Amino acid sequence: MANIIFENVAKKYGDTSIIKELNFEIKAHELMVLVGPSGCGKSTTLRMIAGLEDITHGELRIKDRIVNKVEPKDRDVAMVFQSYALYPHMTVGENIAFGLRIRKLNAEKINELVSEAAEVLGLTDLLDRKPKALSGGQRQRVALGRALVRKPSVFLFDEPLSNLDAELRVQMRAEIARLQKRLNTTAVYVTHDQVEAMTLGDRIAVMNKGEIMQVGAPLDLYEKPKNVFVAGFLGTPPMNLLNVRVEDNQIKNGVFSMAIPSAWQAALENFENKKLILGIRPEHITGANHGDSSGIYCKGQIEIVETLGHEVLIHVSMNEGKEKLVAKLPAHDIPKMGDNIKLELDVNAIHLFDAETEERIIN
Repeated sequence: MANIIFENVAKKYGDTSIIKELNFEIKAHELMVLVGPSGCGKSTTLRMIAGLEDITHGELRIKDRIVNKVEPKDRDVAMVFQSYALYPHMTVGENIAFGLRIRKLNAEKINELVSEAAEVLGLTDLLDRKPKALSGGQRQRVALGRALVRKPSVFLFDEPLSNLDAELRVQMRAEIARLQKRLNTTAVYVTHDQVEAMTLGDRIAVMNKGEIMQVGAPLDLYEKPKNVFVAGFLGTPPMNLLNVRVEDNQIKNGVFSMAIPSAWQAALENFENKKLILGIRPEHITGANHGDSSGIYCKGQIEIVETLGHEVLIHVSMNEGKEKLVAKLPAHDIPKMGDNIKLELDVNAIHLFDAETEERIIN
């Protein structure tokens, strides 16, 4: 199976830089997810793999072969687009087989491949239907089948679930994951939805402004974000980020102060009287009825309460609205909007970032 290697790969439109020198590898057999906000360059990166976008400079390798000048049809890749792009006058079977007919495969082989793909995707009973008689999830499976029959070395997915409702997204997400594992092929999946990224990817590449911010396993990125962007992008709700200062061997802001633990001393020795960003996940904040000098305790007023059944999200305003926190609390004893609340931040779950470089210092 194919690995994909980017070596100083960049993309420009005139003087506008879209992709800034990508250097990373997508390993054979893995499902790599490219995730980031709109305009970060993830779809452009995918289209460069497919050969639908020219590379301005650098080298792109598939199966250790430089493919910069190789035509899309000769790259042994198959792409599933955001739009189903099904031919409305053709049946499901004809849509799946269309690419094979273009390649002039014989009818027996086409029927074999279509039947095999239909069985894998649960479309066997739908082969004679037209697209208008299908649900959104079924249409997306037809689009998958059209790629599947080519038996490519690399599958490329460009936000294939964005047109589906929430329930179908969950269902199709599971089907794509099962399909990729069953075929044991290399897959690259683009999405702006970090929940899709966390649940689908063997590894995730977080992108921003044409650059890779961090590449790693989902939990590695969640628990050890390399910088403020990754910390704030991954997670629902995202990590809380508070402005703090290092002063007199303490970490302070307008809401709390805490003594710097001995384990942090070496990392923070050059940050005296400098600004930092303190990050903490909502699940690491709890309600508190007492406090002591070794923890971080803060008070605020509840602005919003989101009841999710198994848990409650509370949005807390502190220091006259200058600081905000979101906390996850158990579903029982639901607080009310407008209530004052005391919270405890788990010191062992704190992340500290340099406010100037936005790179992680602690945790």
